[in-house]
Formats: sequence, structure tokens, C-alpha cells
Amino acid sequence: QVQLVESGGGLVQPGGSLRLSCAASGFTLDYSTIGWFRQAPGKEREGVSCISSSDGSIYYADSVKGRFTISRDNAKNTVYLQMNSLKPEDTAVYHCATYQYCSGTYYSDMYLEVWGQGTLVTVSS
Repeated sequence: QVQLVESGGGLVQPGGSLRLSCAASGFTLDYSTIGWFRQAPGKEREGVSCISSSDGSIYYADSVKGRFTISRDNAKNTVYLQMNSLKPEDTAVYHCATYQYCSGTYYSDMYLEVWGQGTLVTVSS
């Protein structure tokens, strides 16, 4: 059974950092396109970042470029999202997900496959 379990969310002050983790089971990350999306209350889902399985290219939403870094540890079957210089507008539930496709320059929700329950990130003073 394919499963994704996120952890690492919490309350952080503006300018702070958090690292989210996503443990995958039931499949191998090595051959999967995987990433993160977020959803804030009353707002639409937003793709944050993803890593393409075909060429390793990485997509970042403009809103997080230069602040967030996605990485994967295939040995641990885990993907991470390092979030620095956090802003109140980053407050959302962050979900780890697999995708049929993404690239360094293209992301679309239509390619979402499986996602986890999410972890809440709250940025507030």
C-alpha cells in the first residue's frame, strides 16, 4: 500500500526555519516524481516544489524560490523540505505527494497521484 507520512510542522516566528520530512512506504522513491504542495485556509492548493524522476530537475514556486530547498534521501525513502526565512504567508498545511509529471519549469495539480495527510506550518509572532 502506497503511503506518505509527513512530519516536522509546527509554530515558528517570522524569519525562522523548519524542515519537513515525508516518509514513503509501499513504493521506492528513486523512481518517483515527488514533491510538496500546500493549502492555506480559504485558499486554493499551491504547488511548492517537486523533483522530476526523469531528469532530476526541480521546480519551485516563485513564492518560495531562494528560501525553500527540496531534497531526497533514497536510502531512507524520505523526501525533505527545508524552509528558511519563513513568512506569515507561508502558513498552511503542507502535503507530500507523488506526481505523474513535473519539471524544473512546469508544475500542475492535474498530475497529482498520491498525497499524505499533511503537516501544519504556522508562521506567527
